[in-house]
Amino acid sequence: MTEAVILIHGLGRTQWSLKRLEKKLQKQEFTTYNQSYPSTRQQVNESAESYISQALNSLGATKFDKVHFVTHSLGGILVRYYLSNHKLDKLGRIVMLAPPNHGSEVADKFQDKWWYKMATGPTGQQLTESSPLYQQLRPLETDVGVIIGNRSSDPWFNHLFDGDHDGKVSVASARLKEDHQLKVVNCGHTLLMENKEVMNLVIEFLRNGSFA
Repeated sequence: MTEAVILIHGLGRTQWSLKRLEKKLQKQEFTTYNQSYPSTRQQVNESAESYISQALNSLGATKFDKVHFVTHSLGGILVRYYLSNHKLDKLGRIVMLAPPNHGSEVADKFQDKWWYKMATGPTGQQLTESSPLYQQLRPLETDVGVIIGNRSSDPWFNHLFDGDHDGKVSVASARLKEDHQLKVVNCGHTLLMENKEVMNLVIEFLRNGSFA
């Protein structure tokens, strides 16, 4: 079976944030697509449409038996938006790392601050819990695994959270409404995708559709 993986980085990051994970996937004989996109300069719908369409075309997706997605943070919202508006016949499994599936408490608190607007652009305004964006997202019709940390990588935001969180996204927000598997690990948001345990969990889920 031939399988490809489309990797999608988070807000304000680049392809290099997923490079270590990409190499790990390549060693497992997955064909990968991992590029940077202007995450802070355009809205989620624009990023989702342009990035994922380009990825599918570049890979020649129809030649693969399965096309999987592995995302970090905002990347999970991009794939949810795209699949809410497009049917992908070769769709495989999806692994989301620290996705703000119900918005981010950080966005809720600071959406009107000049420094937050400067750092996150128009996308940051879409990541509040009440954002109309989330009303446009349909349930994912494939195996989905969510990995979220419970150790803060951003202690200056700790006071914004009531329950377990990774510094930017709470465990509660990472959960999907539809059926999925959730794995909580002892790691923070920023370097979650470079954690050895997390990388092994990603590969396990892509292979078997479950976490050990």
